Amino acid sequence: MTIEIRVPPLGESLTSATIAKWYKKTGEYVQAGDIVLELETDKVSFEIPAPVAGRIEALLDEGVDVAVDQLIARLDETKAPPSQLAEKQAPVSKEVSPSVERPAETKEKEAVPHKTDIKSSGSFQETTSQEGERRVPLSRLRQTIARNLKEAQNTAAILTTFNEVDMGNVRELRSQYRDIFEKKNSGTRLGFMSFFAKAVIGAIKDYPALNAQIDGNEIVYRDHVNLGIAVGTERGLVVPVIRHADGMNFAELERHVADYGKRARDGALKLDELAGGTFTITNGGIFGSLLSTPILNRPQSGVLGMHTIQDRPVARNGQVVIRPMMYVALSYDHRLIDGKEAVSFLVRIKELIEDPRRLLLEV
Repeated sequence: MTIEIRVPPLGESLTSATIAKWYKKTGEYVQAGDIVLELETDKVSFEIPAPVAGRIEALLDEGVDVAVDQLIARLDETKAPPSQLAEKQAPVSKEVSPSVERPAETKEKEAVPHKTDIKSSGSFQETTSQEGERRVPLSRLRQTIARNLKEAQNTAAILTTFNEVDMGNVRELRSQYRDIFEKKNSGTRLGFMSFFAKAVIGAIKDYPALNAQIDGNEIVYRDHVNLGIAVGTERGLVVPVIRHADGMNFAELERHVADYGKRARDGALKLDELAGGTFTITNGGIFGSLLSTPILNRPQSGVLGMHTIQDRPVARNGQVVIRPMMYVALSYDHRLIDGKEAVSFLVRIKELIEDPRRLLLEV
């Protein structure tokens, strides 16, 4: 009996994908549940499992663009050796699932693409150049990132303002209550991101234009905050969205941040988790960045950049002291937000972080 493998529904507004990688070759025997291939869309990648055991026949090459419901492979159940059919394998759904954690050797192979990794087909032909060089096609995700960033620069009047935050009080509060917090909240860690998320939400209440957007000749104001948290992955930057973050406490925010971060790196985010953001936080500090100018995530009007915490000498009450300082940057759409408003928004975040009691009291 022959079983067809077709391109599954990819999510709202997506009608096509690219065959990014075949994990099984034509003629190879696969068990039910084995990952056969990976499809890549503009936003996320999907792994396609074998619905039944059998021998695979790949009908298209890597790099080929495919449409929803297009036939891409066949499985021949009759060609499976009896000894292999007897092997135990848990049944799985025939539905597509987003990418999951793969063995280390597979990831290592993906991280450094070779000329043989991508076949010459469709628009993904790999070409050779002079000695010591090779050309590898941009992934769909990387193409989308490039297009969106360029559109943001071409559309919005992006300006960035800076400030610095003394992280001493937050660090002390976190150190003092971290163990209690984790025990009370079933192991949820208390990080710095929830403090900045709470500070952004508090500042937006005073300066709602940072949570708005321009739509034609109108300004769209929102009474909720869908907070995007930028996550760097092997495939590129993705921004999962914490919906209605303004109604969450510290533990709920930390759980979302941890969950999204892990699933972003595993390639397991859902499409609807990447849409609908109204403001974004990006933390280059985890990579050691001291200062940067973050770019807007269209069509949002504001993005906050966090950076590494560095002990620096600062003046306090006429004395020079060493304090844990962080530079923060706010990029904003100057078409909608005036400089005074942007600076005041960032100062408000500084005030809330430097005196975290105000976050709890919302003052």
